[in-house]
Amino acid sequence: MSSLPVYPWRYAPDGFATRRQLRAQGLRPGGQDVAAELRRARRRRPPLVAYLYRVDAAKPVRPMTPAMSAALARANRARRICPVCGKDAGYVIPPTPGSCLSCSDSA
Repeated sequence: MSSLPVYPWRYAPDGFATRRQLRAQGLRPGGQDVAAELRRARRRRPPLVAYLYRVDAAKPVRPMTPAMSAALARANRARRICPVCGKDAGYVIPPTPGSCLSCSDSA
């Protein structure tokens, strides 16, 4: 077991937040270690675990630079290109079947 404090699901004390909660506040963990855990018991399955970070030690989210924005746009554009016909599908190509709808229908 871990030596971290463990709290029941939905009963985390003030001053702790998950990564998603930090992000919603415009913060990031900023290199700090996990401060506590939330656990939710489940029948016949392993418990759900959420890691908590200290809000007072969190740092602000880094701003998006123009280069980062351009790289993200290129990556998203590449996800829309069909590997079979090479056309922009206008949506992200799903991993199954791995091609646009018109190519997967014709195959």
